[in-house]
Amino acid sequence: MKLFSFFIYFLISIGFAHGQSLPSATPQEMGMNADKLAQVDQVIEEAIDNKDIPGAVLLITRHNRTVYRKAYGYSQLFPQKRKMEVTDVFDLASITKPVATATSLMILLEQGKIRLLDKVNHYIPSFAPWIDKSTKEKSDIRIIHLLTHTSGLPPYAPVDSLKKRYGSPAPDSLIHYIATVERHHAPGTYFKYSCLNFITLQHIIEKLSGQTLQEFSHQNIFKPLGMTHTTYRPSSASSCVPTELLEDGTLLQGTVHDPLARVMMGCISGNAGLYSTADDLAIFAAMMLNNGQFNNRRILSAASVRTMTTLPSGYEKFGRGLGWDLNSAYSSNQGDLFGPQTYGHTGYTGTSLVIDPQTRTVVILLTNRVHPHDNGSVVRLRSLVANVVAASIQD
Repeated sequence: MKLFSFFIYFLISIGFAHGQSLPSATPQEMGMNADKLAQVDQVIEEAIDNKDIPGAVLLITRHNRTVYRKAYGYSQLFPQKRKMEVTDVFDLASITKPVATATSLMILLEQGKIRLLDKVNHYIPSFAPWIDKSTKEKSDIRIIHLLTHTSGLPPYAPVDSLKKRYGSPAPDSLIHYIATVERHHAPGTYFKYSCLNFITLQHIIEKLSGQTLQEFSHQNIFKPLGMTHTTYRPSSASSCVPTELLEDGTLLQGTVHDPLARVMMGCISGNAGLYSTADDLAIFAAMMLNNGQFNNRRILSAASVRTMTTLPSGYEKFGRGLGWDLNSAYSSNQGDLFGPQTYGHTGYTGTSLVIDPQTRTVVILLTNRVHPHDNGSVVRLRSLVANVVAASIQD
């Protein structure tokens, strides 16, 4: 009997090592109204009919079981149409921030290599503080400011002028620009979403670990979880959902859409660049719901998960956890019905991840709203889908 149990455990472990989706269950088995849940189909199909998106993949889990998994519309309209598949690989855009960058940072924190109150200039000596123009008083930017988007850094950087000045890619030059660019406000006093925060965090992660963010996140997060389709710079572009058709006729497919990540960072960036599938993201979300572990693989401590998904003391008014969005102005993807513990993130390309620990429900909505001309919209759609899912929960 013991030998048989070990054999079953071995087979399960091998399965996850080579990539596997969560077990499935019916909505009814997980305490959800199946007819109510199926109303998401009409919501998404209307968005496609209105040309808000070409297509989508929706995956819903409850209690770490997949209860809804479906593809809609098209993954590609140009140069020819291709139907969306549930296994398609998406450019996650800013979902990179919590999944790769913030998680990697917290792993290093657990190893005693960094703390949230460390000054950024401890790792990047040239990193300038905020200087009050009237009093000349200096305020140092700290790691927690980067993670909560309260650093005072500008939202983005002028890619074209930086490329002209430094060439492409030029990650070290971009860090120099970020280290010295004018700060917009004193750290810890105002929320301003900034991709530069997470590019700075990437530099620190790479300095402390001696690995690229791609290598570190693969070794410490994605490989242990069996997330075999989650990576930077995917090897098979044909398996990726294309994003924008650029003015020069280039169709971005398997090459990150975000200009800073693509042009300045060589497609490996702390703010964007990660690719994944709905199934892989469901595994990551299950790890978060399981307080940092999944399939007997611990990625984070329970304390780290709690810290990442709780509003830091003194930062409550900003609505941001560590890498995760709890209730800021950017959190409308959570809809109107999920509880106060809900957290998540969105991506510019049309991606969304919502995790509700109270009901143990996950909503993964992946779309390619920027294909082919970056004129689609998913802000309203995300909320509508989340509302239908939350309303279908019966217990």
